[in-house]
Amino acid sequence: MRPSSPRPLLVRSIPALWTLALGLWGLSRQNSVWRDEAATWQVARRSTAEIVQLLGNVDVVHGLYYLLMHGLFELFGPDTTVLRLPSVAATAVAAACVAALGHRLAGPWAGLGGGLALGLLPAAQFYLQEGRPYALVAAGAGVSTLLLVTLLEGRGRAVHWVAYGGAVAVSGLLNWLSLLILPAHLATLLWCRAGRGTGRRWTAAAVAAVVCVLPLVLFSRSQSAQVSWIPPLTWHMLIGPAVLLAVGGAGALLDRRSPHRPDGLSAAAVGLPLLVVPHLGLAGLSLIQPLFLDRYVLFSLLGLALLIGAAIGVAVRTVSRRLPRAGWWLLPAIVAVAAVALLPQAIAKRSPASRVDDVLAVADDVRRLKRPGDAVLFFPSARRDTRLVSPDAFSGLEDIALARTPERSGTLKGVEAEPARIRAAMLTHRRILLVTDAPAVSRPPATERDRTKRSVLRNHFRIVTDGQTRGRRVTLYERRV
Repeated sequence: MRPSSPRPLLVRSIPALWTLALGLWGLSRQNSVWRDEAATWQVARRSTAEIVQLLGNVDVVHGLYYLLMHGLFELFGPDTTVLRLPSVAATAVAAACVAALGHRLAGPWAGLGGGLALGLLPAAQFYLQEGRPYALVAAGAGVSTLLLVTLLEGRGRAVHWVAYGGAVAVSGLLNWLSLLILPAHLATLLWCRAGRGTGRRWTAAAVAAVVCVLPLVLFSRSQSAQVSWIPPLTWHMLIGPAVLLAVGGAGALLDRRSPHRPDGLSAAAVGLPLLVVPHLGLAGLSLIQPLFLDRYVLFSLLGLALLIGAAIGVAVRTVSRRLPRAGWWLLPAIVAVAAVALLPQAIAKRSPASRVDDVLAVADDVRRLKRPGDAVLFFPSARRDTRLVSPDAFSGLEDIALARTPERSGTLKGVEAEPARIRAAMLTHRRILLVTDAPAVSRPPATERDRTKRSVLRNHFRIVTDGQTRGRRVTLYERRV
């Protein structure tokens, strides 16, 4: 006797609640915010007009996300919970979509296993608590893929095609590289030998989505300098994705043992293209311009989770034939073993050390060290994000290098004065606080302004106090007599 199958509502809700619990666990990361999240924080606190001005200069690819976070900050106020909760909720939605897909394509145990697996994947746990748009893109990918399967099953209507194109378009507006899901979905259509009518309707929905996102793609090319720091693609960068593809391939092979469907749909037909095609597409684009970062194709992990779920479904069915009562316990045992094995990584990703730095960490040091009449410098100027996120800690300090504020200049870090003016301003102060990177993550000065700051401090000031906290450094300089 086989174990009774879990009900459809449980198949969807248990993974969503599981992922939600994983996201809420350690959500504040000990009240730390790293530099990428600081960009979200400081932009979301600006007015709508200031955000629009900023997008004309930088970060237009995140414009929709910034406007969303601006609305949330206006409603609930800026803090780490508001900053990260959208990503937690979005990943829970993605887990529910994986569970629904697995249920339809390979049975309830596959759906439940796949939905639970998504929240345990290390990369998913990293971006699950990240104040950036990548988890929201993954949720959009889950919704669009679920709609596609509904349409391929012949259960959809015109409204489903509109919703499909809308989900792809919204994901593209959050990060236009998510359009790589379209060739993945095309591969699924070809795998299942979808009819011409379905193919035409899919093409129309896909083209409509691309047309909506195309202005963003074209305009963002003028801001390509923002990703100039990404290194060129090398073979060692493909090792991690290759491991994921190998795991997914094994799941696809096991899925062949699932009951055959007349429409050709299967977990392999949906999950394998979703996992493989975005990685291959991003690698191809990176040969033209370096763009190969795992977060840009985070949504491909939905395909991996679906294939893992399919493998779990096969395992449950196999065990149930010989030991019917053991079938109920196999999935909890697998999840428990995986959770224990991945616990060190899960704990590590919820610590401030999991990120390059902590923007908030040095705010208390600045507050403790400052005195009336002191000045502050940031090296490089991007480290001004500490003041933008914690303005109270810097009240009373003169930002002597700043010529135009980030808000007025429509930039993330403001516009600094010419080197000669910075030098003259530095020499009029007796004490200067320098906020910079810790040596482990610092880089040599890249601009004449930064070289001037360093030269004046070295030649005319002495160090009074020097402290490092979570990737950031605050040094108090005093003028030599």
